[in-house]
Amino acid sequence: MNETTVFQRLSSLSDETRARLLNVLERHELTVSELVAVLQLPQSTVSRHLRILADEGWATTRAEGTKRYYRRTNRLEPGARRLWDVVRDSLEDSREAAQDEERALEMVARRRTRSQEFFSTAAGRWDSLRAELFGRHPEFPALLGLLDPSWAVGDLGCGTGQLAATLAPYVARVVAVDESPDMLEAARRRLDDLDAGDVEVRGGQLEALPVEDGELDVALFSLVLHYVPSPGRALEEARRGLRPGGRVLVVDMASHGREEYRERMGHVWQGFTEAQMREWLSAAGFEGVRYRHLPLDEEAQGPLLFVATGAAGGRA
Repeated sequence: MNETTVFQRLSSLSDETRARLLNVLERHELTVSELVAVLQLPQSTVSRHLRILADEGWATTRAEGTKRYYRRTNRLEPGARRLWDVVRDSLEDSREAAQDEERALEMVARRRTRSQEFFSTAAGRWDSLRAELFGRHPEFPALLGLLDPSWAVGDLGCGTGQLAATLAPYVARVVAVDESPDMLEAARRRLDDLDAGDVEVRGGQLEALPVEDGELDVALFSLVLHYVPSPGRALEEARRGLRPGGRVLVVDMASHGREEYRERMGHVWQGFTEAQMREWLSAAGFEGVRYRHLPLDEEAQGPLLFVATGAAGGRA
């Protein structure tokens, strides 16, 4: 600190009320009204001293809705830190400072009590309240943040590119593959419009993937294998395109009896059994195969879905 700053710091901490305020704000983040209750002083007095502490760099504020919260600055310069240590030590045996801390803890406890009171009355309708505010599953898109940003991901059977566009901001590269020229054109339009990052759109069959050996870290088949005449062969090609240890993820329909899907939507397979998926994945060279049914979506009208995963084993 230079000489001017030293005297400014001394001046700002020379008042006992400001020292008490800062002592409380070192441990708690509180509003003006809460600080009024803690120090038992008029709001005008508390506001005036807070303004001085903020102007001199001792306190910081943040707004949350209509409220403004104060707390002591986290990063004090060394000289200011030493000065504050001296002032704080002088408050250790202060009855006022001890009472300030008790009332501050009560303020924090009241916040927790208000939250608990809300949950005690809302527990029965919490799921619907949460869905109303944030959607049915707000955490699912956030899980994309767990993806390794260095990965190359294959969206195999990409359709119109919706999944590729969703993944692109989180990984290094997406390779989007589809056999249909119309789907590929729709995917290119979507990805161009979204400026979705490094996405390569490639035409080709899933049983003869247009990818190099070991080019991918992850291979995704999302609701596409039931259109493929030879799913086992498509999984073998995915294994070829994955590096050793890379993972495949299949999302598709569990076995069902809705024959009309063949005529209406061109489905080749009426879903898959767990035994089929495990056999194909193991035969393709995937290890540690896992299979689980996905939770039922009450708004969906189609068959139950499953997810199957496995890791690409080392090549013979």
